[in-house]
Amino acid sequence: MATTRTAHTVWEGELLTGSGTVTFDSSGIASQAVSWPSRAEQANGRTSPEELIAGAHSSCFSMALSHGLTGAGTPPTRLETKADVTFQPGEGITGIHLTVVGEVPGLDADAFQAAAEDAKKNCPVSQALSGTTITLSAELA
Repeated sequence: MATTRTAHTVWEGELLTGSGTVTFDSSGIASQAVSWPSRAEQANGRTSPEELIAGAHSSCFSMALSHGLTGAGTPPTRLETKADVTFQPGEGITGIHLTVVGEVPGLDADAFQAAAEDAKKNCPVSQALSGTTITLSAELA
């Protein structure tokens, strides 16, 4: 069964001096302020499209890795994934680096690395961002 999730943004003003609010309609969890300075300079309590992508990518990757490990008979106890999304004004998103530290009883480092590479390749967010260079660091705790 397909699902659709929805968010919307209301933007007021010009790019450099304006600001907006991103609202997560499907979940109703929150609205977040967004601005050009939060994207290209310092966050200052506001989010950016890149931070939203980082959240989406880190959670999708964690789910894909958990699924793959469980399917291989070595379910994880804990996975902590960080996604660093780099934005260069005038160029766009120039790269994404995923870092995962896992607690997986009965699994060695090589098998964990292979499972993480598979999750990076096959998670739906990675596939949606396939035009961007995605790198990975994976280690067992």
